[in-house]
Amino acid sequence: MEDLDWNEQAKRLLKSELVRRGITNEDLVGLLENIGVEETKASIDSKISRGTFSAAFLLCCLTAIGCKSFVTEVETIELAAEPRVLYQPLRAKTNKKLTNEIH
Repeated sequence: MEDLDWNEQAKRLLKSELVRRGITNEDLVGLLENIGVEETKASIDSKISRGTFSAAFLLCCLTAIGCKSFVTEVETIELAAEPRVLYQPLRAKTNKKLTNEIH
């Protein structure tokens, strides 16, 4: 697998969601304020240009802009799949069996 620049991937994800919604970094300042996050336009510009922001910052931004879901463009990653396990619900014991067990 080729080496990916994860900071670049994060930056592209956030920028694409902002562009998709027509939201500028200046708009983002106000939207973040609405959810109780204080950032300046300069700090947002810096974080996004570096792409070194935290996952918490990314989640705050996505929440502030109303993003409920997104699709990453990272297609070269082969992730190990979780094993599919089907769980069967336990059958509730009948009242008769419960009564016998209590006595």
